[in-house]
Amino acid sequence: MKSNLKILVISVICSIITFFIFSSFFITNKDNYEVSYVNEIAPHYSLNNISNQRSITSSSSLPDLTFAASKSIDAVVHVKNTSIVKDSDSWALQFFYGDDSRKKVGTGSGVIISPDGYIVTNYHVIENSSEVIVTTNDNKEYNAVIIGFDEVYDIAVLKIDSDKSLDYIFFGDSDSTLIGEWVLAVGNPYNLNSTVTAGIISSKSRDLNEYDQKNQSFIQTDAAVNFGNSGGALVNIKGELIGINTLIQSMTGGYVGYSFAVPSNTVRKIFEDLIEYGDVQKGLLGVRGVALNSPYSRQLNISETEGFYIDEIELGFGADSAGLKRGDIIKSIDGFKINRFSDLSGYLSSKRPGDKVEVKYVRDNKSKTAIVNIKKEQ
Repeated sequence: MKSNLKILVISVICSIITFFIFSSFFITNKDNYEVSYVNEIAPHYSLNNISNQRSITSSSSLPDLTFAASKSIDAVVHVKNTSIVKDSDSWALQFFYGDDSRKKVGTGSGVIISPDGYIVTNYHVIENSSEVIVTTNDNKEYNAVIIGFDEVYDIAVLKIDSDKSLDYIFFGDSDSTLIGEWVLAVGNPYNLNSTVTAGIISSKSRDLNEYDQKNQSFIQTDAAVNFGNSGGALVNIKGELIGINTLIQSMTGGYVGYSFAVPSNTVRKIFEDLIEYGDVQKGLLGVRGVALNSPYSRQLNISETEGFYIDEIELGFGADSAGLKRGDIIKSIDGFKINRFSDLSGYLSSKRPGDKVEVKYVRDNKSKTAIVNIKKEQ
C-alpha cells in the first residue's frame, strides 16, 4: 500500500516538473514559431471567364442581316397580272355572253430600282397581261406600265407614277459575289407584304438545261423561294441587289433547297438597254464550241480539262478580227474564269455591242491574250 502511494506521489511530482519545463521553453517563445498567412487574392472564376479563356464566341461568326432586310423590304412590291385568256372550248361563255374569253390572274413580286418608280420583275409574272397592278409595302396600289422585257433572261421592266420619292434598292456587282456568301431573298407573295428568308450562294453560272439553246447563267442559292416570290430581290448583307429571284427546281413543286436568280449585272444591262434603246442590245464574241471536261478532252486529244474550246469562228465578228482560231481554249474574260459555256454567256450578257473585253486563251499549250470587240447579234 505504501509502495503504491509512493509511486503515485512521484508521478504527480514528475508531471508538475514536466509542465513547468514545457511552459518555460515553448509557450513563452511562441512568437518565434507563429505561422503567418499572406492575404493573397484567389482568382475568381465565372462561367463567362471560362468561356473567354476558351475563346468561345456564341454568334460572332453569323452576320447581322437586319441592316440588309431594313434596306430592302420597302423596295419589294407585289405584282398582280390580269390577262385575257381565249378559251375556244368554253361554248357556254360564247353562247350566253358572245365572248369566249375569260380573265386569268397571276401574281408575283417586283423590285423598285429607282425613286421615280422603275420596277424590275420576271417576264413570266406579267406575260400576256392586259392589266398590271403594283402594291407597295405600305399597301398603296398603282397601275403599272410595261416598259419592255427580255423573254430569254425572263426579265421585265415596269413603271409606276407616284407623288412621292419611292424606296429603292441599289444595284450590286453580281460578278464579285462569292460562293458561300450570305444573301437574303425578299419577296411579296400573295400580297402579304414583304417577307425575308436567308441563305448562302450555293453556286454561280448555273445552266439548268445545257441543250435548250438558251443562254442561262443563274446564281443558285438555298434561301427559301416559293410561289409568289418570282421577281423578288436577292440582296447581299449590304442590302445591294445582286439578283432577281426567278425559279426553283423541285420534284414536288415547292421549295426543296434549290432556287435561282438572274444576276444583277445582267438585269442592270437589260434595264439600261430598254430605257436607252427600247430593246435589249445583245453582243456576241463570235465563237462556237464546247465547255471542256475529261471526256471531251480525251476525244479532242488535249491535256486541258477546263475552259471553252473554240470549234468554229464566225466570220466578221470580234473573235475573228482579234485573231482567235479553231482549237483555241478560252480560259478567262476580263479576269473572269471560264469553265463552262454558262460562264461565257453569263459574263457577255452584261456587255453590249461596242464593248471591248480581254480574252486569255491557250493555243498549242501557250497562254495568249487578245482584245476582242463585242459586235451586235445579227
